[in-house]
Amino acid sequence: MTQATAPSRATAVDMTHRQILEALSGLLLGMFVAILSSTVVSNALPRIITELHGGQSAYTWVVTSTLLATTATTPIWGKLADLASKKLLVQLALTVFVLGSVLAGLAQSTGQLIACRVLQGVGAGGLTALAQVIMATMITPRERGRYSGYLGAVMAVGTIGGPLIGGVIVDTDWLGWRWCFYVGVPFAILALIVLQKTLHLPVVKRAAKIDWWGATLITAAVSLLLIWVTLAGDKYDWISWQTAVMVAGALLLGVIAVRVENRASEPMIPPRLFRNRTITLAVVASIAVGVGMFGASVFLGQYFQISRGESPTMSGLMTLPMIGGLLVSSTVVGRIITNTGRWKRYLVAGSALLTAGFALMGTLRYDTPYWQLSIYMALIGIGLGMTMQNLVLAVQNTVGPHELGAASSVVAFFRSLGGAVGVSALGAILGHKVKDYIADGLAGLGINAAGSGSGGTLPNVHTLPAPIRTVVESAYGHGAGDIFLAAAPFGLIALIAVCFIKEIPLRRSNGDPLAAEVERESTVAAGGGASVVRTGIGD
Repeated sequence: MTQATAPSRATAVDMTHRQILEALSGLLLGMFVAILSSTVVSNALPRIITELHGGQSAYTWVVTSTLLATTATTPIWGKLADLASKKLLVQLALTVFVLGSVLAGLAQSTGQLIACRVLQGVGAGGLTALAQVIMATMITPRERGRYSGYLGAVMAVGTIGGPLIGGVIVDTDWLGWRWCFYVGVPFAILALIVLQKTLHLPVVKRAAKIDWWGATLITAAVSLLLIWVTLAGDKYDWISWQTAVMVAGALLLGVIAVRVENRASEPMIPPRLFRNRTITLAVVASIAVGVGMFGASVFLGQYFQISRGESPTMSGLMTLPMIGGLLVSSTVVGRIITNTGRWKRYLVAGSALLTAGFALMGTLRYDTPYWQLSIYMALIGIGLGMTMQNLVLAVQNTVGPHELGAASSVVAFFRSLGGAVGVSALGAILGHKVKDYIADGLAGLGINAAGSGSGGTLPNVHTLPAPIRTVVESAYGHGAGDIFLAAAPFGLIALIAVCFIKEIPLRRSNGDPLAAEVERESTVAAGGGASVVRTGIGD
């Protein structure tokens, strides 16, 4: 006899596959807008920073500011998702993101642009956290791999379309780079309309409050650390009193934040979650993946345009192997995980491929054959597709429904944190390496590097004399290889972390994790002629 257990209205929604797809349509469209608005500037940034008279530090902070805001606000959005209407929150996050995008298009300086990118990051933090939480609310862990594959496909399409659209916009004289920020507005309006019509979730409210002190202290600690990494070696020495003050200050703020979180009734990042080995190891892997994913990949557009002299449009086309690998692996692996309930082998394989891809990209130079570069980028894309969403999936499978928001946002928080640190640290490495390589190259030509502008704004290689252009292209190519090589150990850290995660086959219910054990025992009994107990919408 088959028994069906009705899902709790507080934690699950009994929906068919078609109903789930309809409900997810607006959410996926919102995610597409966020990704598009983020990636559309990737190939435009060299042109944007040049026109706004910014340097390598500004280039880094235009990206880091968004990641920092995303990092700081993701736990807040996740906590709010446990307290209020998820539908209203995702619409609010989308609105904030679009507002930041429009204001960024009006920026007249790199400072204004960075401030607007912070606002974009606040909205992106909401979309990042709420997408995972809403999917977890509607879909059982066993089925979640299938729909996570759809999310990965949307991410891949947005990542593919963004650089291409951004390149075309920048290369079109009558549009200009500002339209890179405006282009997502029509999609955002459509997403809001679709969300209103298709997303219907139960609203669960409970008496609780946001841990604002914890959020403030965590943000302050991370910000101080990033400022130190960005400025060290340029504005002051790595070993200096400024370094001592900033590092000590960041550590002190971090310690105070931990104490506040331990005493808070509703902590922003619940310390009890880290008693779960799966969550702790997934967090370590997420930080490492974030460092590599954001920290190294964000500079690919700069490499193609400065080291290889390509146009923004062509730069987007040349990243297709990486995005194609991400698209295929996230979709295919998501379906396989849904069919088998097994996920660890794909995390291990993905982390290994990511490490190999970064190590091979460490050989990058300005004249590296493109076919080799394509293989290396494809390895990175495949590795990312197998790890990003599945780390969240593994964590969600180990917690109860009342902790889905907090657990999902914790993983997203630390992935964004790793990305912010990675962009800042690797951007600093790139700036220092490029300056040294240019100085050495110019010295070889008998030119005094002091007046060459090697440490100033990003160069337009098309306006440089041939010998100097070769020096600049070689410097940025070698520097790009150095930052990928620096990212490779983080891929190895992720690999080690996921190897120690204990695999628990995905549950077919959104209830307590102990239900997984009951289900497995019942399934084994069914093989001998006994009854099978089925729960949730995954049946």
